[in-house]
Amino acid sequence: MNQSNTLIIDSSIELSETKAKVIPTYIYASVFASFCIATGLLWDISWHMTVGRDGLLSPPHMLIYLGAVISGVFSGIKVLKNSFWSSKEAKAENIKFWGIFHGSLGAMFCIWGAFAMLTSAPFDDWWHNTYGLDVKILSPPHALLGLGMIMIQFGAMISVISTQNRLKSKMDDKIKNHLQWLFALSSGFLLVMVYTLTSEYFYPNAMHQVFPYQVAAIVFPLFIVSVAFASPFKFAASKMSIIYMLTMAGMVWLLPLFSAEPLLSPVLNHIDRFQPYHFPMLLIIPALAVDFVMMKFKDKNKWLLATMLAVAFLILFIPTQWYFSEFLLTEHARGWFFGRFSLPYFVNPDGNYRYVFYPGSVDSIFKLGIGLLYALIIGILSSRIALAWGNWMSQVKR
Repeated sequence: MNQSNTLIIDSSIELSETKAKVIPTYIYASVFASFCIATGLLWDISWHMTVGRDGLLSPPHMLIYLGAVISGVFSGIKVLKNSFWSSKEAKAENIKFWGIFHGSLGAMFCIWGAFAMLTSAPFDDWWHNTYGLDVKILSPPHALLGLGMIMIQFGAMISVISTQNRLKSKMDDKIKNHLQWLFALSSGFLLVMVYTLTSEYFYPNAMHQVFPYQVAAIVFPLFIVSVAFASPFKFAASKMSIIYMLTMAGMVWLLPLFSAEPLLSPVLNHIDRFQPYHFPMLLIIPALAVDFVMMKFKDKNKWLLATMLAVAFLILFIPTQWYFSEFLLTEHARGWFFGRFSLPYFVNPDGNYRYVFYPGSVDSIFKLGIGLLYALIIGILSSRIALAWGNWMSQVKR
């Protein structure tokens, strides 16, 4: 009897300790690092639009590098602890690399992402000193920086989902709720990054042509559908989209509260406040459709499911952004909420096409019809890849 009671007590203690440690500190740190990266990037774009001149240690860069350092340090500590101060059983739960290190897949993504980001810093400084200001978001050093950012944000998301997959039966409601929102935060910040890197195709002035919708059919289903499929929780795509929208909109509302002025010439637009970047796309609307389709038809044939998801996404995304882009060009969107007053200091505020669609960017009905058919095909392929990716994520446990 005493032995039986001892076994029960020991197992209860073991389960209690497992629950207490179900969310390691490095996961919280990685998600916070992802937040620093997402907001730092939006601030950096605003800095280029408003101030122009920046350096290696400009405030937005420091926030971005802070994310890299936090993610790299906490993940590195976790890997070192697993490698040299853990039991064989604990090591077996991790991936072995370089012969001596043991770490989770998410932690390794975060470490390599941090290396890429911190390597890009002196590269970007040299690039500016040699070639001057960037004319595109994706200059070579920014591409390396962006790769590192995405690796960290993907690592944060994988760290959360692997914990969910590994400890499904050992989580109480509080832990489940924490993991649910950590996954929403990490995936939402990743969506901010993905949108920002492709945002040059999504200016409101260009949304009456088919090409932006073809780009959207590639990019957004790939990430939104994969998250919806991988998550064990309902409305994962919607929560991801809400975090994306709140992060983007929050920076639109916050940045103009602070004074700033151009430090480079020529100054064509005289401003005294930070100019925010884009108001977010209304991705919550198609994301809800993705969630409903996923909840009802998740076990269907994957190609059929991919087709339904692509149709559901595009049939709501296209009209939503079509008419929302029209609204963003009206005077009603030029207040603080939508932030369409924003304009870089180096752009003429009296330009002919500031609040109208660009010449040549309004496609004919025939061209739209053919182009949107291609967008649907692209969306189906993107959704099918996303389902495979989501299925892989749903099985990751290390």
